[in-house]
Amino acid sequence: MSLKAQQQPTTSLFVVAVLAAFGAAMLLPGCSGGEDLPDLSMEEAKKSKSFGESSGSVPEVEGEENLGSANVGPSVKLENITKSTGIDFIYRNGAESNHASILESLGGGVGVLDFDLDGMIDVFFPGGGHYREKNVLGYPGKLFRNNGDLTFQDVTTVTQTGGDSMYSHACQVGDFDNDGFQDFIVTGYGAVMLYHNQGDGTFLEVSKEVGIDTTSWSSSAGWGDFNGDSHLDLYLCNYVNWSFENHPFCEGPLEGQIEICPPKSFEGLQDRIYYNNGDGTFTNMVEELGLVDDGTGKGLGVLLTDIEPDGDLDIYVCNDTTRNHLYVNDGTGKFKENALLHSLAFDGLGGANGSMGVDVADYNHDGRPDIWVANYEHEAFALYENIGDGMFLHVSDKSGVTSLGGVFVGFGTVFYDLDLDGDDDILVTNGHVINYPPSGRLNQRPLVLINENGRYIRKRFPVENYISQEHRGRGLAYADLDQDGDADFIFSNSREISAIIKNDSANDNSYVRIQLVGSQSNRDAIGAIAVLHTSAGDRHKYISGGTSYLSQSEFRLHWGVAKGTEVTGMTIKWPSGLEQKIDQVAINDTTIILEPISE
Repeated sequence: MSLKAQQQPTTSLFVVAVLAAFGAAMLLPGCSGGEDLPDLSMEEAKKSKSFGESSGSVPEVEGEENLGSANVGPSVKLENITKSTGIDFIYRNGAESNHASILESLGGGVGVLDFDLDGMIDVFFPGGGHYREKNVLGYPGKLFRNNGDLTFQDVTTVTQTGGDSMYSHACQVGDFDNDGFQDFIVTGYGAVMLYHNQGDGTFLEVSKEVGIDTTSWSSSAGWGDFNGDSHLDLYLCNYVNWSFENHPFCEGPLEGQIEICPPKSFEGLQDRIYYNNGDGTFTNMVEELGLVDDGTGKGLGVLLTDIEPDGDLDIYVCNDTTRNHLYVNDGTGKFKENALLHSLAFDGLGGANGSMGVDVADYNHDGRPDIWVANYEHEAFALYENIGDGMFLHVSDKSGVTSLGGVFVGFGTVFYDLDLDGDDDILVTNGHVINYPPSGRLNQRPLVLINENGRYIRKRFPVENYISQEHRGRGLAYADLDQDGDADFIFSNSREISAIIKNDSANDNSYVRIQLVGSQSNRDAIGAIAVLHTSAGDRHKYISGGTSYLSQSEFRLHWGVAKGTEVTGMTIKWPSGLEQKIDQVAINDTTIILEPISE
């Protein structure tokens, strides 16, 4: 679908649902906000070797990029420190073999965890892959240990995390056996790798031994406790049925050029869901739970959160060019797919998007979780406002998101309060997926969107800043790498060095940060909701599974507290159902909170 901007629907939910059911697609004139400055003119694009008419799958981008305003978020400062960190990782996708496979388009993510419990956040990158003739092979990922001074050491070999048995994409972290040492899963083509933390600085790859025996093509994944037994279950997004036996030829814009075929050339694959047996093994529950199996899946992003909220984890899946899925948990770990009913299947005008990255936050402080989705070019990025009872409205126009235009192909994305004013801002990393985009924008700038009273405005950075430069972005995660109280950001790019961006933002505001440790709940407290009570109102945060794109951020929760705002307490709703009230909350510090043992 080609979409340059979307308008806030003023019709009832019933009318929106009817539009969605008929798959209505409409073209609207583009709109822009802030200062409109050119990125790459069409004349310059035509001179680029990547310019050309596409095979029809990607419509031509019109208009110029809105670079935003330097006046918004004046205290926000982000510095590229990659060279000094010792992290020199490049995700490789095998494009040099000239197969132009859709496998090459997904890219790789990044995961963060404190694998050795030294209090510092370490970083893992999936390695990608390549080809030998028509055999799909893998590159090893890399695990970098944080030395505590914003430098890192490659400990892949000594930790035994350098498996190269598959072409890999994502890293998702979760302590699946509740032993206090975080484990992680790596997704990819034809298999997964589950690294079980041994507690001595090493890992064992145990996917087959524990029953996660998929041979499908998995993209994103998410850990969460679906049936309330305190053990983390696993959701795997699967993509499409590409193989060298199903590898159509798609011509490029010029004679002799080969283009990557679009996802509509393939059938989607059914996702997988594995329930934790509580003894370190898993059971494949896909048949019992009836996940969608009609060839439309094409999953790229997943969010595990309680959308209603009613005390259990629901599953939201971002699909590529097909309707998104929402599996609503009935409280017993059984699901019903109801995205259309909840107005989360399509965009505001009833069209299916190419959806990739996803995150959740209460962006407007009404106490309900809202969902943010990064989409394909010509499609507005989607902000779905939760209006109660798990019902949503597409509010990208009302919230200023459509002023970005339709020039981006969005992937990894996170909510984070950069200026500590109490409102969640948004970061997105972008980059094209085909070889010859008509726009010429193969590499694209990341986005920093500042929340100004519920309306998002793009922040402009100096031209030499990483955010102002073009990249082939894919994964994005955040973690406080230097333990200075604010999150830093890790960008994983395709065929380009990954970037470590230090957060040097500073003003007179404060912060609250907590780390939850489950006892009756799962150890990582995935599914918990924490409410910070302040003189400016309640501020909700969510520990969710999945999120972003192929990437895992840290589980600690962080609130900005604007100057003059009084913090009066906190309420924690644990996944076990226990509600805990805290009267005294530390400011500008991190509090570790253990789940009480109920009698």
